Amino acid sequence: MTALAFHHQTVLLDATVAALLPRDGGRYVDGTLGGGGHAALLLAASGPNGRVLAIDQDPQALANASHLQQASAGRLLLVKSNFREIRRVCQEQEFIPVDGVVFDLGVSSPQFDQADRGFSYRFDARLDMRMDPERSLTAAVIVNEWSEEQLTRALFQYGEERYSRRIARAIIKARVNKPIETTGELVDIVTGAIPAAARRTGPHPARRTFQALRIEVNDELGALAEGLEGAFATLRIGGRMAVITFHSLEDRIVKQTYQSYAQGCICPPDFPVCRCHRLPQAQIVTRKPLVADEAEVTANPRARSAKLRVLQKLRNSPYESDVEQT
Repeated sequence: MTALAFHHQTVLLDATVAALLPRDGGRYVDGTLGGGGHAALLLAASGPNGRVLAIDQDPQALANASHLQQASAGRLLLVKSNFREIRRVCQEQEFIPVDGVVFDLGVSSPQFDQADRGFSYRFDARLDMRMDPERSLTAAVIVNEWSEEQLTRALFQYGEERYSRRIARAIIKARVNKPIETTGELVDIVTGAIPAAARRTGPHPARRTFQALRIEVNDELGALAEGLEGAFATLRIGGRMAVITFHSLEDRIVKQTYQSYAQGCICPPDFPVCRCHRLPQAQIVTRKPLVADEAEVTANPRARSAKLRVLQKLRNSPYESDVEQT
């Protein structure tokens, strides 16, 4: 795939960037560069002196954004890393504190559409699913080496697959004869394990299995929890964080993390006065998540499941004294 082929239609683009209140001279982090939509709009909205640091673990995404970097007059920094390392990256680049952070989670359209990445059940390709090709764990390793219990847990926990045990048993049985090497082989195994009545309704029978494997391969939920914590630490007081999620597991983590930062007193309810003196560290800007309107969903069906949540920082935690506020 060439860099120019990396095209991704960014979901909730205008709403997300507007939520960060971009200003001339501000510093912003795009923690999931992808097709570069958020980075490009942040550059425009924070011009002529604003700066953007964009992070992605996929070298193809970074290569695709090289033209954007060249046209930015030094205002765009590109760093290959997982967004779970956002705090370390910002410190190393002397790009801290920041005025806004955006995370657009999940898999970008080019990753789904490039057959040899192994993300999609629509194409027959080698089982891979790595966003960072330097990682050692692939979907093939999980499918061929993990135990039935491990497979069942992953499919149920990350795919919310009701037939997780049946699918795990079918995988174990199939790999006795030969390794499961391609997405097509896995689709056939999963489809055969799901009752015919269940296959006739709902989404593709392999969708949940592929989601679970992708999340496991890339440790997406672990990365999200660490990334949210790191992003909050990099924000200046008054800075904002905007996160777009595409499934309930991600959204639950974001919602609960925001609530923890926005929580004040944690004393037992029977205490007559507060003794913990805990103050909210943040304010939740979006009490209900923002979603795409019908026009955007019609133009980009992927937008149907997108949810945008925004948080504004009010104060540092006791552990953030090293983040200089300017």
